[in-house]
Amino acid sequence: MGDDAELVPVEIVGVRQHLANDEIVVLLLDPDSELLVPILIGPTEASAIASAQAGIVPPRPMTHDLLRDALIAAGSSLSRAEITRLEDGVFHATLVLDSGTRVDSRASDAIALALRFGCPVLCSAEVVAVAGVEVRTTTSEQDLERFRRFLDVVTPEDFSTGVEPDDPGGEAR
Repeated sequence: MGDDAELVPVEIVGVRQHLANDEIVVLLLDPDSELLVPILIGPTEASAIASAQAGIVPPRPMTHDLLRDALIAAGSSLSRAEITRLEDGVFHATLVLDSGTRVDSRASDAIALALRFGCPVLCSAEVVAVAGVEVRTTTSEQDLERFRRFLDVVTPEDFSTGVEPDDPGGEAR
């Protein structure tokens, strides 16, 4: 996938840990396609992303803070971070400086730095299509409404016969 690939803006949902296998992911949301892109990251990067999202400023600069400060001291800034490709399960990214200079980066570092600069994160539309998973849009209110409709049609006999109230064949399960 080249640098001319279509890029879409994504929102950084946050960092989540899967308790069963201790994997940590950062979640990126493409709001237009309603696809969530999970990127496996390490605990250090997770901490850097989560602390930046929470607005936590460490007493001494951590690595991503130091890189931001060095870029600013050199008279540069980060224009955007791009998640450019997914290759053999590894997400690749590019930092785009305000001068137009492009710097190769790990996706997690690009996201952590973009948060510190308050600049957009863009993701290849192809990466979103390949790695994205659907966002469940059902809310608890929708679940409650579906349950209320069920209560409108269910009768006490439905529980004793094992027949579903909406089952036109009336077969027991």
